[in-house]
Amino acid sequence: MRRKLKTKKGLKPDYKYQSEKVAKLINYIMYDGKKSTAETIIYDTLEIIKEKAKVKNPVEILELALTNTAPNMEVKSKRVGGANYQVPMEVRPERRAALSMKWIIDAARTKKGSCIADRLSAEILAASKNEGEAVKKRENTHKMAEANKAFAHFAW
Repeated sequence: MRRKLKTKKGLKPDYKYQSEKVAKLINYIMYDGKKSTAETIIYDTLEIIKEKAKVKNPVEILELALTNTAPNMEVKSKRVGGANYQVPMEVRPERRAALSMKWIIDAARTKKGSCIADRLSAEILAASKNEGEAVKKRENTHKMAEANKAFAHFAW
């Protein structure tokens, strides 16, 4: 008898912008279960983006930044015959979005200076223009996958 397929529990969209991506970003930036603090940070970030980019809906810029930083290929380590190979593999859509958000947040956290909302807004604006640390990370990931293309036949 087969086991039941797992069903993913849907994420409720955030209350201000009605976007699931914003809700997911809030969850990624949250520390120690402090969701209200994370919400404040993200909403401040989106307000800063709204002012700097002079747009009505800052979620569009966030989505553009997420698509610009999302990787198509990545390398995974496979052990074949006593040797480890970096095998290039395609990235699933859920993981693509997760990596994109993580890379943007990590880039903002590693910067020094002002509050996290300012750093995060600067990184999102840079990523929407195909610049910044998160875009560099995606480019490096693609270069690694391209360099190890010879081991693609190990992907099974």
